[in-house]
This record gives sequence, structure tokens and C-alpha cells, in this order.
Amino acid sequence: MTAGDDLCLAQEDGDEPTALAAGSAPGESGVSVLKLQFRGSAYFSAVPRQHLIWFQISPRAHFACRLADRSLQHEVPAGTLAICPAGIDCAAETGESVAAILVAIDPGRLAFAAAQGLAPEPQLIERFSGRDMPLLELARILARESAEGYPTGPLFWNEIADGFTDGLLARHSSAIESQPRGQLGKAALQRIRDHVLAHIDEPVEVAALARIAGRSPFHFSRVFARSVGMTPHRYVVHLRLQTAIELVRAGRSSLAEIATRTGFADQSHLSRWVRRVHGVSLTRLDA
Repeated sequence: MTAGDDLCLAQEDGDEPTALAAGSAPGESGVSVLKLQFRGSAYFSAVPRQHLIWFQISPRAHFACRLADRSLQHEVPAGTLAICPAGIDCAAETGESVAAILVAIDPGRLAFAAAQGLAPEPQLIERFSGRDMPLLELARILARESAEGYPTGPLFWNEIADGFTDGLLARHSSAIESQPRGQLGKAALQRIRDHVLAHIDEPVEVAALARIAGRSPFHFSRVFARSVGMTPHRYVVHLRLQTAIELVRAGRSSLAEIATRTGFADQSHLSRWVRRVHGVSLTRLDA
């Protein structure tokens, strides 16, 4: 997990807690997990580069918590979640043994998921405590998969990670009332998406997307990356991959035909991107 260089985790003896699961499956899910066992006491602090979601999985414990300039001392029962958005100075400590699952999500991954739903630049809600049993169950699955070496494969991990991110957005984020300066709005994102999908088997130039958004190519690339969490080129590749996966699973075209129909140079080019993004071979997509 790369939540931040200053992420600090400690237990009563001063050592780091036992990591019962750690990491992320191959691919670019943008999600990683830690399952932790603290003995005697627990201390956590960070100014994370990623969004952090903490799930208490041990019995009730008394915590002193801080999010930026707000603090709270409270009883935390099993199943409680806490949310620390990226860039927020946060800390928590208890004098009891506890077990927890910590899920980290790259802000770019969250931004992209929001843009897919045409809700750019979501605001993740800071939470000292809350309940979300569907999210907790997905976190447990991610931790179990990590602990067991991803027995059901990276593609399954990515699907669970996507479900976790979508649930977090749906239930723990708020929309910005007005379009922030330097951001693309819903209408522009919809026009860009429609254009890419309509020309999925052709070269798609950044200049053409910039014209659709009414921006200069240079300014557009920066604004797009800020709005969507990735460059225009990576966004086009992602839509090509989405379409290719749908065609592979439909089973009505050869892999070479699918590569051509989705704008990849050839089957090998498509295969390299599938392995890079999803961590599996092209032939595993319809498994």
C-alpha cells in the first residue's frame, strides 16, 4: 500500500501490527488492501496520497480520532467504517487490541469511476464512523483474496475493486454544486464519450476531443486529466478495452477481429493492454 510516505502504524510494543493480508492483484485496479492485527494498543496516522477507508473488524473499542482540525473520542463497534480522503491529516489511537481492514483507493481511480457516471470531481465525505455492510463484505473479499494469493485471479479482484469504488461513490461522496473552474462538465464528458465510442475502430486524436469540449488541445489535456483522473489517451484506451472485453465475452468474433474492431494495431497490441490493465491474458477474459 502506498497511502503516503508518512503512514504510521504501531502497536503497544512499538512494532508495526501484524499484516494478515497486504497488496493488490496484478493490473491497474487502483485499489489496495491491508488486513491488520494490533496487539495491546493501536496507533495510526497519515497524510495519505490515497483515499483511506478503515473497517473495524474486532469487537468494540474506544478510539481517539482526528480528521484535520476535528477530533472525536468514541466507542467503535465491529463493522464501523471511517473515511479519510486523500490529503487530509488523520490519526486514530486506542489502548486496546484491535483488528482492522484498511482499503486505499487512488484518487485518479475514484475520479475515473465518477466520470464514467458523468459526475466528475466527486467530494469524498470525511467520516469518523459509519456503517456500510456491502462495502465491508467487499473489503473482506479483497483481504481474503490478497491473503490467499488471488486464487480467483486478477480479473475477479478488479471486478470486486470496481464494485467497492462504485459503492463508495454512491453512498459516501457528494456532488459539487457548481462546476469547478478548470473542470469539464457532464455534457462535455458525454459528448467526448459518445465520439470515442462512435469512432472506436479508428484513430482518435486529442485535437478532435478538444474541439468537442471547446478547448485548445494543450489546455484540454490538462483539464481532462484533472476531471477524469487520466490522460485523454488512456481514457480512449480504456473505452477500447471495455468494448473489446464485451466482444470477447460475446464469443462471436476472433481475437484478431476484435482487436481491429476496437482500434488496436493487432491482437498482440490488445493482449498487452489487457495484461497491463487487468493483469490477465487476453484468452482469460471469457473464463
